Amino acid sequence: MTEYAIEVNNLKKNFGEIQAVKGVSFKVKKREIFAYLGPNGAGKTTTINMLITLLKPTAGTAKVNGYDIITEQDKVRRSIAVVFQEQTLDEDLTAWDNLMLHAKIYGIPKQEAKQEAKHLLDLTGLWERRYSRVKHFSGGMRRRLEIARGLLTNPKVLFLDEPTIGLDPQSRALIWEKIQEISKVQDITIFLTSHQMDEVEEFAHTVAIMDLGEIKVIGSPDELKDSIGNDVVRFKVTEQKEKLIEVIRKMGYEPHEAGDYIEVGVKNGAEFLGEKIREISSANIPIKSIEVKKPSLNDVFLHYTGRELRDAMASFADRINMPGANRRILRRRH
Repeated sequence: MTEYAIEVNNLKKNFGEIQAVKGVSFKVKKREIFAYLGPNGAGKTTTINMLITLLKPTAGTAKVNGYDIITEQDKVRRSIAVVFQEQTLDEDLTAWDNLMLHAKIYGIPKQEAKQEAKHLLDLTGLWERRYSRVKHFSGGMRRRLEIARGLLTNPKVLFLDEPTIGLDPQSRALIWEKIQEISKVQDITIFLTSHQMDEVEEFAHTVAIMDLGEIKVIGSPDELKDSIGNDVVRFKVTEQKEKLIEVIRKMGYEPHEAGDYIEVGVKNGAEFLGEKIREISSANIPIKSIEVKKPSLNDVFLHYTGRELRDAMASFADRINMPGANRRILRRRH
């Protein structure tokens, strides 16, 4: 038995002459929380759509739960669940009825469905509101119900698209508490995308950053932060940015532009400034402020892609017709 829930080897996807995915390879361990990050056009959406069998690869191979995504598509679909960013609940039904309807569509025996629904509503903190109509739920409650519904078929891998987008901090914290609990209690692997870099940094076991059809770096959040240096020096500059970038590059470092700032990863920020500030000052560049900080996951993203994440994260639901996509999965899983 393999220790991996997902194994991807040199996966490629072309759309005519456009190489959307240029041969990515990675593995996702069972029971881990795996975060897949990338800006619009990175190929992240295309990769995920191949893994959930909505797209056929141009080349390469991948297995999900041990099943080949090309030759064993039905088995892949039966072993996964996908919770899209866009809500697909029936707002006029109660939480309980939403789960029972889902169970009926998937052919789950009624008694089994009731037992599993109770367990999942307990797990997601919604049992007391099981007979409330969804239209009266908050955004966080709806998100938890979507996750509960996704788990109703007992998947081995749960794909979550932006699980906390648009939620208040309290709801975000509760969602992550439930995601962590689910990954342990349900013995499940979670593959997610997220705009919330602080959340990914805190909760994901492994992070893959993708850009221009390629995976630029992969590892734990701590490993990725260590890869760009112990400190990040930030220069606030509103003009002559290119000149400052050129000066820093001549010193042997690779700076990046981040809004009004030029940032550079270094081993020791204080030593860097002590040794280099005179050389930088002699370039007569109007620097408004300088600060030294520890690197964040957003700094890692900037280092490897040359841009901040900001609103660049693409939802993999944005590229497909949501209702149609869900119907295709429902029709072909059983």
